[in-house]
Amino acid sequence: MRTDLIRKTALTAAGLAFTGGAIVGPITAAYAADAKPANQTQSDRKPSGERQLGVRYEAQPNFYYCGPAAARNALSVQGKNISVDAMAKEMGTTEDGTNSINDITPVLNKETGKNDAYHSVEISTPDADAKQTDKLRTDIVKTVDDGRAVVANIAGTTTDTDGAIHSFEGGHYISVVGYRDNGETVKIADSANPNTASYEVTVEHLADWIATRGYATS
Repeated sequence: MRTDLIRKTALTAAGLAFTGGAIVGPITAAYAADAKPANQTQSDRKPSGERQLGVRYEAQPNFYYCGPAAARNALSVQGKNISVDAMAKEMGTTEDGTNSINDITPVLNKETGKNDAYHSVEISTPDADAKQTDKLRTDIVKTVDDGRAVVANIAGTTTDTDGAIHSFEGGHYISVVGYRDNGETVKIADSANPNTASYEVTVEHLADWIATRGYATS
């Protein structure tokens, strides 16, 4: 399903320079947003099919650290504060970015303290179909309900629920830290710019954004 997502090309995890998750644009300084303690966020579930986890947000310190930064923001909902430099070393991150979600999942497991806390899911097709979108929705709800955030490798351009455009044609990593309407709409923590640190997208848009790449989920 294309919705209003635009791709210049169908990108694979190792297809082009910067496709692993480095972004082109101004470098933002590290920034911490207000957040609830982790022991509060994990009980923040509402009866209307909605839950959001508290993120101790930081923006990425350079243009190619989006993978480590997304993992750091994801782990922060568990009350962890891991150095992005340490995670970048473990992920093999270079100025070309972090190669694929398969380099991030083992680090999430190590820092979570469980070998099977996360696994990688690929959406290998150029566009996500209904089955892939339904699985993504289910995976996000389950992971957030477990008190964890999803980390997704995305590429292309999409529009959030407020009509703002988010474009990462060269690839990027984001964290998914909440959902509402039973997972039809999901909350993003985006390390690229503290001015757009948090926004919501439909799960259909997110699935198409992930297409040709993958995500780490419970």
